[in-house]
Amino acid sequence: MTTTFDSSPALRTGALRQSLLISALFVVGLLVINLLFFPVGTVAVVLLSGLYQGMLFFLVAAGMSIVFGLLDVLNLAQGSFFMLGAYAGFAIYGALPEGTPTTVRFVAALVGATLAGGLLGGVVEIALLRPLYVRPIFQIVLTLGLATAIEEIVREIYGPAGLIPIEPPAALDTTFGVFGAQFETYRLFIIVVGFLLMVSVSLLLQRTRLGIIIRAGVQDSEMVEALGINVRRVFTLVFVLGTAVAALGGMTAAPFLGAYPTMGTQFLLTAIIVIVIGGMSSYEGTAIASILVGLTRATAEQLSLQYFNTPILASVSALVFMVIVLLVRPTGLFGRE
Repeated sequence: MTTTFDSSPALRTGALRQSLLISALFVVGLLVINLLFFPVGTVAVVLLSGLYQGMLFFLVAAGMSIVFGLLDVLNLAQGSFFMLGAYAGFAIYGALPEGTPTTVRFVAALVGATLAGGLLGGVVEIALLRPLYVRPIFQIVLTLGLATAIEEIVREIYGPAGLIPIEPPAALDTTFGVFGAQFETYRLFIIVVGFLLMVSVSLLLQRTRLGIIIRAGVQDSEMVEALGINVRRVFTLVFVLGTAVAALGGMTAAPFLGAYPTMGTQFLLTAIIVIVIGGMSSYEGTAIASILVGLTRATAEQLSLQYFNTPILASVSALVFMVIVLLVRPTGLFGRE
């Protein structure tokens, strides 16, 4: 993929500052809305719930954003890896001998699901996507068909109802007080995991040789290949990273959401909205947009629950947010011309 940027560094810096300002003003606006309509304890819970949702969206969207930037592949099967991570976690959790401590089961499921997601992602990239890199439409059709096939296979094996949430470690299966309100400790754990991954991937992209190659490949993969770097191997590593993070997200969500065949599709749709808002192929934009969308949905959910008694507001809030952003910045908050 070859990408050219016509804007000067000064213009790009100005656009970045504008995007950060818009994001900050949006967060302040959401905070004001919450303070106007809800007590302080509820506001704190809404903000934490927004971060919790945002981290789950990030775990799906981050891999999609990086893969799209480097490979020009919009992986519509990314949500399926999220869903498979949850089911793989259940399988590993249940396969351990009876009497195994819950913490050991949980950690084993977390690690195993992540490895399984990465391994499957590598197989998909090498066997299915690699022959189609010069045919982007075929890639989209392939990943969409793969997502549909995976969902139907899981539905056939486990049934349409899904699996009830697994038991998290005892230390995480509690609540804590926030200004008189209660918030689940496990949701806080998801926030922490999400932030750690967000920072870790950012450091990988900014501070390591692989990250430099990835960022260079996003701008001009042909030039990187001309320097003697095996771009195909980098493509595979990036795809593995993206699917592994998605699978980790699915397993992380399993103790709270359970596992069901359509969970991948549900999170995929929001992940696409996140990527569009943040700017296609912008990792930083995806990270910030995930948080903004999570806070938007959490605020809309609380407003719907308290004043409208209908989930419609929460369902369309992210879509409305995307439309507003595109009207102001057609390339997304951190997208480039």
